[in-house]
Amino acid sequence: MKRRAPAPIHDDDSRLFREAIGDVRPLEPVQPPPATAKPAPHPHMLEADEAAVPGELLDMAFDPALLEVGEELSYLRDGYPPKLLRQLKRGQFSVQDDIDLHQMNAAAAQASIVMFLAEAKQHGLRCVRIVHGKGLRSRSAGPVLKVLTDRMLRRRDDVIAFASARPAMGGTGAVVVLLKG
Repeated sequence: MKRRAPAPIHDDDSRLFREAIGDVRPLEPVQPPPATAKPAPHPHMLEADEAAVPGELLDMAFDPALLEVGEELSYLRDGYPPKLLRQLKRGQFSVQDDIDLHQMNAAAAQASIVMFLAEAKQHGLRCVRIVHGKGLRSRSAGPVLKVLTDRMLRRRDDVIAFASARPAMGGTGAVVVLLKG
């Protein structure tokens, strides 16, 4: 919608306005009130989370130590040489993009993975990393996002191989994915 230019003010209108309001006196400048000191931030949620950890560790129906050893994910699509998976596990491919699924529920994580892989394909990326976490706060359900990621990647035609990341890149809490080019 176009804005119209304001109508010009006629001399008669200006004169009538000044007569109606009478003499005018400018206001003296007023000092703004002093700023009140803001309270220092306090990390309430961090303290609550930290206080809850010991209780959550006692409630776990599985041993978190077992997740690190023997819980590495790996997959190689039929028809590709095993050397490819070995190279992926050794970190010989450069990760071009990554996504972190922490704090997501399963539905949000699934949608995020689908969108992430579609964007990677659109940009011609060959190697990406998905950080799914180790599932330490999943209680007796085990690592929900880790299992979901494993299942989804095995079903996708555009995934050649995937393996748990090197320890410096997230270890068993992340997976490096090799995509078709």
